[in-house]
Amino acid sequence: MGLNRLLECSKIFDTLTTTMKFCLILAVLRCCLTLVDAAPLQKQEMTRAVERATSLAKKILSDVPAAHQACVNTAGLALSSEAGHLEFFLSDLGIPAPPVLKSEDLSMDVSLSRIVAGLDLHRDLLQDIRERSSSTEELSLLLADITDLSAQVHQMQQLAQIPSTVSQKAAFPALSPRLSGDYQVQVAIHLSLQQLRSFTQDVFRSLRHIAASN
Repeated sequence: MGLNRLLECSKIFDTLTTTMKFCLILAVLRCCLTLVDAAPLQKQEMTRAVERATSLAKKILSDVPAAHQACVNTAGLALSSEAGHLEFFLSDLGIPAPPVLKSEDLSMDVSLSRIVAGLDLHRDLLQDIRERSSSTEELSLLLADITDLSAQVHQMQQLAQIPSTVSQKAAFPALSPRLSGDYQVQVAIHLSLQQLRSFTQDVFRSLRHIAASN
């Protein structure tokens, strides 16, 4: 009886071991299939995120002229005009330059980090100047677009598993206290919008490059 019982226990143990191995194999296969299925899905999500970001960049580019027209009415400050004769205002007023995005050799994580940093810079800059402007509606719409694009780029960073950029507030001194008159206010808005347009054009090209390499 003892031997038979021992043999029965041995068979049960072998059966359980085989079952556990089979379950383990199934679990591994299921995990592999999940990873295989997740890869195309994640790529599709990234593609849609890039498309949304590109659309928002185009919207900013289309909204900049309206904001400029509403806020700047001084002769000689056309949006398309060269800023050469006003370059001294850039340093005198302390308008900071955005990160460089022109190189296509930048990795995606560097590009996205610089895009976020540049967008946050222009958002803070325009929010500061808006306090001195008599036309705030168009600037508010533009600021909303900038905020939306920044949030979309943050989502791209998450999808690409890139650590999100932490915005450094107060990275430059407040500009509005140094604007002594309406002319300086309009020059500051003019230069800031010109710079935002140029930066957003670089953002648009960077996003197109990311889309092509995704």
